Amino acid sequence: MATLSLTQFLTLDGVHQAPGGPSEDPSGGFEHGGWSVPYGDEDFVRFMTEVFTRPTAFLLGRRTYEIFAGYWPKQTDPADPIASKLNALPKYVASTTLDSVEWAGTTLLRGDTVEEVTALKERTEGEIQMHGSGGLARTLIDHDLIDTLHLLVFPVVLGTGRRLFSDGVRPTAFRQTDARTTGSGVAIQTYEPAGRPEYGSY
Repeated sequence: MATLSLTQFLTLDGVHQAPGGPSEDPSGGFEHGGWSVPYGDEDFVRFMTEVFTRPTAFLLGRRTYEIFAGYWPKQTDPADPIASKLNALPKYVASTTLDSVEWAGTTLLRGDTVEEVTALKERTEGEIQMHGSGGLARTLIDHDLIDTLHLLVFPVVLGTGRRLFSDGVRPTAFRQTDARTTGSGVAIQTYEPAGRPEYGSY
């Protein structure tokens, strides 16, 4: 049975929308696209390269799939540690609105998201990776289906945009398993779910 990991870029105020460029996702009138780019130093690249040494498959939400499919198939250098994995390994897209997928090696999951992802984990070995895909991630966190979260918190506040942990998310405790900070100030924190929160008073 596979494990499922999430790698997510976040601002200090929890926004995950359009980290990679102004045209990536301007939905909702979002005007801050590309906010992660100034912090992409060698430490950041090193961490992302490490992440991409591990996957056996990828799971993406519709919006992230469309962004990735518009860029990564055009990156054909076999020595590229990210493009080589994204283009060669199986990819699964959870969507009820897509009719077809064109990126080679991609399978569309159109049924109940929780049931589809549970079955995918059961029939797959190794590590399935999610990148971005915030809406899908929230659903899977609420159903205890994500085993590891890599949260890259960038030192910037935007005030608007979609947030990973929005109102209504299921209360969940996490256990930190790793932490590092890049030279540009990105706090990379790795967590595993640890059940429901505990409460007390001081």
